[in-house]
Amino acid sequence: MSFDIHVSGRVKSVVDETLPGLVASLVASGITAGDASLWGPDAESEASKRLGWVQAVSVSRPLVGEIVALHDELRARGVTRVVLAGMGGSSLAPEVIAQTAGVPLVILDSTAPGQVLAAIDGDSEAGGLAQTVLVVSSKSGSTVETDSAKRTFEAAFRDLGIDPTERIVIVTDPGSPLDQSGRADGYRVFNADPEVGGRYSALTAFGLVPAGLAGVDIGELLDEAEATLLEVAVDSPENPALVLAAAIAGGTPRRDKLGLVTDGTHIVGLPDWIEQLIAESTGKQGTGILPVVLLPVSPELDSRPDDLQIVRLVDEAAAFHLRERHEGEILVSGSLGAQFMVWEYATAIAGRMLGINPFDQPDVESAKTAARGLLDARPEPSEPAFTVDGVEVRVSDPALATSGTVAGVLDALWAQLPADGYVSIQAYVNRLDLPQLQGLRELVAADSGRPTTFGWGPRFLHSTGQYHKGGPATGVYLQILEQTDVDLEIPGRPFTFGQLIQAQAAGDASVLADGHGRPVVTLTLTDPQAEVLSLFEAAQ
Repeated sequence: MSFDIHVSGRVKSVVDETLPGLVASLVASGITAGDASLWGPDAESEASKRLGWVQAVSVSRPLVGEIVALHDELRARGVTRVVLAGMGGSSLAPEVIAQTAGVPLVILDSTAPGQVLAAIDGDSEAGGLAQTVLVVSSKSGSTVETDSAKRTFEAAFRDLGIDPTERIVIVTDPGSPLDQSGRADGYRVFNADPEVGGRYSALTAFGLVPAGLAGVDIGELLDEAEATLLEVAVDSPENPALVLAAAIAGGTPRRDKLGLVTDGTHIVGLPDWIEQLIAESTGKQGTGILPVVLLPVSPELDSRPDDLQIVRLVDEAAAFHLRERHEGEILVSGSLGAQFMVWEYATAIAGRMLGINPFDQPDVESAKTAARGLLDARPEPSEPAFTVDGVEVRVSDPALATSGTVAGVLDALWAQLPADGYVSIQAYVNRLDLPQLQGLRELVAADSGRPTTFGWGPRFLHSTGQYHKGGPATGVYLQILEQTDVDLEIPGRPFTFGQLIQAQAAGDASVLADGHGRPVVTLTLTDPQAEVLSLFEAAQ
């Protein structure tokens, strides 16, 4: 079987109770047939333009030969390093595909100046700009992060005497601004199916072009997905997508947080892709399912909050259960292509169960608008509430800062957590320089006693950012920023990458605090390498 799911304990009872209704509703065959009415009249117009992912395997087959031919052509010219500039759905799937295949692919989904420079410069092992092809991926064709990266790489290629049209490949929807300008300028353009939303686009050109150019066998990936198409299309209790949807969205009261644990599977990084798919699809109208990416040793696995359902990604679900038990968890296994297909079906079905439209993202634009306003106005940064040991502390509510210590501010933030709340850590830093910052998640989860998510900014704005604004108003937010001497001009723009990432952080904080009344603490590290240690101490 290309995909296997095993449930036990409470979650099996939820599935047994929920599954007959899902089978009787004919939702699986309805999705396969493109029935846009499944999510109600308000969603029908959007859904009618967003079900192309169901046919992604057959639609994408003709692309494979083109992508392989371009890969071979580039390699023959000594172009062996692939960089992908894309955000959210344009980067998360190719990242998983490449990592799982063990193929190098540089992901540029940040506006941190140091990270952009590293993507341009390369390294001695992987090669530098002279050996690089840039894939620019944007569904809308107007994503500010992706446009900024394209402008910067164009200038860098020209500085080396390289024609950018020979080294930049564009993936976008037909007719988008990027499609029009790219073709006019002579770039190689791959069009994706416009009837597939970004987070459902793993098996379209958005997933296949960068992964294929990096050297992944994308034909095999499509074969893996195809092997599960019949399973997910039928209205049967054995349909793994129906079982998964029942397990993650069923039950009264529903467990609205999903702990994703990788435990022995050959697939690398899948929880980050699932996180965007579920959070952005379901987090709206005050409801949703919050994915929480965990380690096998995360505190939540010991404390087991009542509102957290554990999903364990393993290599053989049934055998794993017999060997390890893990009662009450959802165990899933399968090929990567099958995982993509089953999770997409299950998420769309979960949206129907929650009574929301799983294909829109109405709150994503709010942070972008706030950031654009700050870039236009270019205000001076607000004064910190206080500075201690080089860490500047800013708070949405002065009451959070009365302690005068970072540890006290964090305790005050946790004190504002409701019983069903969560902590969101948002790190707007160069993650190549501070990868250890992700370890803060484990400390905060233990200290706060609640499920805790971690997102690299601004990447998460195209992922869990929708849930933060549209889902249940139960989150508290911890932003980590850095001061750095490194900055980089964006050709043709009146702002730098450093100004852009600062505006993105400040814009999102203002939307969360002023627009949604949620508490936000912003900690700016003025000497990041030194102060990250004191930050870890404060979180304990």
